[in-house]
Amino acid sequence: TRERFRQKIRNGELEDRRIEINVAQSSPSVGIMGAPGMMDEATMSGLQDMLGNMMPKKSRKRKVSVAEARKLLLEEEAAKLVDMDEVKEEAIRQAENAGIIFIDEIDKVATSGSGKSGGPDVSRQGVQRDLLPIVEGSAVNTKYGVVNTDHILFIAAGAFHVSKPSDLIPELQGRFPIRVELQSLSKDDFYRILKDPKNALTKQYQALLLAEDVQLDFEDEALLRISEIAFEVNSEVENIGARRLHTVMSRLLNELLFDVPDKIAAGSHLLVTPQLVEERLRDMVKNRDLSQYIL
Repeated sequence: TRERFRQKIRNGELEDRRIEINVAQSSPSVGIMGAPGMMDEATMSGLQDMLGNMMPKKSRKRKVSVAEARKLLLEEEAAKLVDMDEVKEEAIRQAENAGIIFIDEIDKVATSGSGKSGGPDVSRQGVQRDLLPIVEGSAVNTKYGVVNTDHILFIAAGAFHVSKPSDLIPELQGRFPIRVELQSLSKDDFYRILKDPKNALTKQYQALLLAEDVQLDFEDEALLRISEIAFEVNSEVENIGARRLHTVMSRLLNELLFDVPDKIAAGSHLLVTPQLVEERLRDMVKNRDLSQYIL
C-alpha cells in the first residue's frame, strides 16, 4: 500500500488531496527597551535574536494540499541543512573583499558654502566626520559580526544644487579621488526609461488596469511625445530627473483611472495616441503651471 501511494505521489495523482501536517511556528519577537545610548543598534538586534532563539520552538497543525505540503516541508528541511554560522562568515568575507557601498545624496551633509560655520553646518560636518573613519577603513560592528571596510568600494552621489563637492570637509574629499559629472537626461533617455525596464511606468499602469480587465497600450509616437514633454518641463522649471515622468504620466492617465470600471467597462481596450497626449498635456506645457509639478 505504501509503495502504491508513493507511486501516485510521484505521478502527481494526489496533488490536490488535503492532508494535515505539523509545521514549525515562528518564535515570537522579543522587544528590548533601554535608556538611549546604553546599547547600539547592532548589539540590541543581536540580543533580540539570541533571546528569540532561546524561546521554545512550537509547531502547529495545518490542513494543506499535497503540493503545498511538499513545498512547506522542503523549505523546512532545507533550512536545517544550512549552517548559518558558515553563511555569516562567508557573507562577511564577501562583503569585505567585494563589497560596494553607495552613499546617496552626499550633498545634503555638505556645508552651505557661505563661509559661516554655525547652525546646521555644524551637524553636517559632524555627519561627515562620522562617515570618515568608515570610508577610510575601520572595523564596524554589525549584528552578523565585525566587518572590516578597508577593501570595500565606496561610491557617493549628490545633485549639489546648493552646495559643491568642495564644500565637503577636505579629509572626506580626499577619500573620493575620482569625480564624474553626469549629464541631464535627454529625450531619448526618457523614452528608454518608459520602454525598456521590466518595471517601467507604462508597464505598471498596464498591470494596474489589467487587474480591472482593461487593456492599455501605448503607441511609440505617444511615448516619444511624453518624453519630449518631460524633457521640456525639466529644462524650463526644475530638473528632477526621471521623477518628472511620474507627474506627466499621472496627469495623462488620472481621468482614465477614475473612469474604470464605472465608465470604462471590463474588457475594454484603451490606446494612448500622440493626439491624446497632446490633448491631455497641452495646458500643462503651455501654461507652465508649477502647481502641477509639485511631487
